[in-house]
Amino acid sequence: MAMDPGQPRQDTILVVDDDPDISRFVEVNLRLHGFEVAVARDGQEALDLIEARRPDLALVDVMMPRVDGLELTRRLRANPLTTALPIIMLTAKGMTVDKVVGLTAGADDYLVKPFDTLELIARVRSTLRRNQEFREVSPLTGLPGNTRIQREVADRVRSGADFAIAYIDIDRFKSVNDMYGFVRGDEFISALARSVQGAAVAASPPMPFLGHIGGDDFVIICTPPQVLPLLRQVVIDFEAAADQLYDPVDSRRGYVEITDRRGQAHRAALVTLSIGVAQSTPQRRFPDARQVIAVASEMKSVAKSQPGSYIAIDRRKVA
Repeated sequence: MAMDPGQPRQDTILVVDDDPDISRFVEVNLRLHGFEVAVARDGQEALDLIEARRPDLALVDVMMPRVDGLELTRRLRANPLTTALPIIMLTAKGMTVDKVVGLTAGADDYLVKPFDTLELIARVRSTLRRNQEFREVSPLTGLPGNTRIQREVADRVRSGADFAIAYIDIDRFKSVNDMYGFVRGDEFISALARSVQGAAVAASPPMPFLGHIGGDDFVIICTPPQVLPLLRQVVIDFEAAADQLYDPVDSRRGYVEITDRRGQAHRAALVTLSIGVAQSTPQRRFPDARQVIAVASEMKSVAKSQPGSYIAIDRRKVA
C-alpha cells in the first residue's frame, strides 16, 4: 500500500517478549496511540524481524528463551546497522540488578512490570524524542550523522579535554560503483562501518564516538593515545573485508577494468583508505568545531596524495 505523502510516517515499535499476554497488552495499547507494532517471541526472532522491518524502537524483555534480552541488546549495540536503535528494557518488579545490567548492556531506559498504559506510552515517546534529537543517524549504517557529529565535536571543543578526530574516506570508491553498481557500493560502505565499529569496541576505554558523514566518509572521535592503534585496526579489517566483496578475478589480479563512455578500458586499483587526523591537545587547542574539522579534512587530502591506505596526522603545535 502506498503511503500518503501528506501523512507523517508512523513509528514502528518492536515488542520482544515470550509472554503472549504481555505482548498483546503492549501491542494493543501502542496501536491505539498511533504506532505500528511488530512482535517477536525471543531475541533470535527479533534479530530476523529487525533486519526485515528496521523498527524505530525496541521494547525488550530481559528473560526469554534462546537469545535473552541482555544478549539481544549487546548484539544490537555491537552491530553498526543497529547500534543507535533505541531500546527500552522490560524488567521484573524489584529486580534492580536487571535494570543495572540492562543499562550497562546498552539499553536506553527500562520499564518495571507491571506497568500501566500511560507510563508505557510516555516512556516510548520520550525515548523516541531523545533519539530524534540526539542520535540522528545514517539510514545505511545506523551511525550518527552530520548534525550529531558536529554537536559532538563542539562539545569536545567546549570541554577543553584532549581529543582526536579522524576523517576516513574510501579511495577509488567510484570505481566500485562504476564496475558493480550502487548495491555493491553500499556493501563496501557497510563493511567500513563494521570495521570502524569493531575497532572501537576492541579499543581501550573510553568508548570512541563513531559517525557516518555520508557516502563513504566516516568520523571517529577518541583520545589521542587511542587514535593510531584504532585506525591501524580499521585499515586491516576493512582491506580484508573489501577483498571479499570484489569478484574473485578482480581481487586476485588487484584491479578492476572499467570501460568508459568512449569504449576505452581503464584499470583502477582496489580500494584503500585515506585518513586525516586532527588533535586538540595542550600543544594546539582549537577555538571552534569548524576549525578542527577543517584540519582533519586537510590531512585527509594529504593522505590522498600517498599510495595505499595512509593515515596523515596533523602535528603542528600552533595554528
